[in-house]
Amino acid sequence: MTIRRMDNVLIVVDDLDAVIAFFVELGMELEAKAPIEGRWVERVIGIDDVREDVAMLRAPDGHGRIELAKFHKPKAISVVPKDAPANTLGIRRIMFAVDDIEDVIARLRTHGAELVGELAQYEDSFRLCYVRGPEGIVVGLAEQLG
Repeated sequence: MTIRRMDNVLIVVDDLDAVIAFFVELGMELEAKAPIEGRWVERVIGIDDVREDVAMLRAPDGHGRIELAKFHKPKAISVVPKDAPANTLGIRRIMFAVDDIEDVIARLRTHGAELVGELAQYEDSFRLCYVRGPEGIVVGLAEQLG
């Protein structure tokens, strides 16, 4: 049997409301926000005595989701370096296709986002950039040309 779809990507955050606002500004829709605790979640994630708030955001096309989690107990653990470069092992960014990359960058800047490098063009196909948002979250933006 093969997989049916990629359901969601989890991002653990400290300031849940700021990160929700960032992704909503990007164009995602907040589906739900709720506290999570109990033995079932402890068994799934392998951590005892868990208490967290979770928010689920959906992409405009209805297919992709991002799950945000704010751990109250136990506290989240930071990785070093905090603003890891693109060649660091592990998941580094989430890429989004956008219609107007400059507009998206401008709107995300109102939420503290900064370009990681530069807005660049790949041949006659795409304009691309990485943006670092709240808590060091990196999103890639791609505007298809033509």
